[in-house]
Amino acid sequence: MNEIRAFMLMLAIGNISYAVLMAGYSRTGRPDRSMKIWTWAKLIEGAGFLAFWLRPSLPPATGVLLSNGLLIAAAVGEALAYTTFLGYRWQRGLLGLFILGEGLLLATVAFDASAAQRVLLMSLVLATIAGLNGLIMIGTGPRFSLLRCIIGLPNLLVAFAFFWRAWVASGSGLDVYTPSPSQTTVYLGAYFLLVVNGFGFLLLCKQKDEARLRELATTDSLTGLANRHCFLAEAERAQAQARRLGQPLSLLMLDIDHFKRMNDGHGHAFGDRALQVFAAAAGAALRRGDLLGRLGGEEFAVLLPATDAAGAFALAERLRRAVATAALEDQGERMALTVSIGVATLGEGDGIGTALGRADKALYRAKRAGRNRVEQAEDPLDRAIA
Repeated sequence: MNEIRAFMLMLAIGNISYAVLMAGYSRTGRPDRSMKIWTWAKLIEGAGFLAFWLRPSLPPATGVLLSNGLLIAAAVGEALAYTTFLGYRWQRGLLGLFILGEGLLLATVAFDASAAQRVLLMSLVLATIAGLNGLIMIGTGPRFSLLRCIIGLPNLLVAFAFFWRAWVASGSGLDVYTPSPSQTTVYLGAYFLLVVNGFGFLLLCKQKDEARLRELATTDSLTGLANRHCFLAEAERAQAQARRLGQPLSLLMLDIDHFKRMNDGHGHAFGDRALQVFAAAAGAALRRGDLLGRLGGEEFAVLLPATDAAGAFALAERLRRAVATAALEDQGERMALTVSIGVATLGEGDGIGTALGRADKALYRAKRAGRNRVEQAEDPLDRAIA
């Protein structure tokens, strides 16, 4: 009995310590809901093991309800943290699982179940939740990773240990404090789960934070497009690849027509919506591999790998038509949204900055020619000959 109580005290201290660690980490960056839920789950789990350690000195019914009830709540809380982290909407299902588990626990007290019957039933409940947690993390999909697998496997091992303990309890008078191989496996598994999942989930949250920072550094927050820095960096890489493979590379410069008038006349919120509608319409008109970026204000650029002058002009026309047919409304009134485009294909010795400059001059020719049109930049070779 003392050996098992010592395990419970270690698990209580360990879980509470991890909760404090996660709470401290969450204060260093942007608050994350899944991390908060996981922190509370670890705190509740620590309180549950502490209640198990104190149970011999508590009234029997209070000790049973408090210790088991807290562990069920913690296990479901951990599942909620995982599903929230992964973007799954399982709140109602997990609430149902929590109510079912707590209801079964209350039934064991109300109907004065034996110690072995309580061990059997609670082992099955906790095995089910631990197994679900393992499957959530290991489950394949676009966000599957080795780290998720490392977190999920200990949950499956703990689920197996709880099922084993349930099987032993079904055929013997096993009490929660009775020493046995199945009991030892459960508590060792719980300790292993504490260590691996503690560091594992912390690393998952750190990876998510780093990915968010990378996105903030490369993405325009309003439109979701590549920002100026990201676009220019990608353009330099695309130029190096085009030279290596001997392929053409073209660029488009785009400017939304009458955007200042639109922004001033209908408000900045409408202007923001116009930028978002434009970005969605233009992005839908492009091919996979093309890159649309926002350079600033209402100015955008498109990178067209493996595309010659004729192909770039045709694609620019398609993009112009897509924007002109985009749905932009203000208080039920349909508003015109058009774009002027300059097209440039990189010539021999051209840099990205030079090509963008030529595309920009073509763009302003399109503006002067009446807007809502595409103009081809002057070929640098023709200009040199002239």
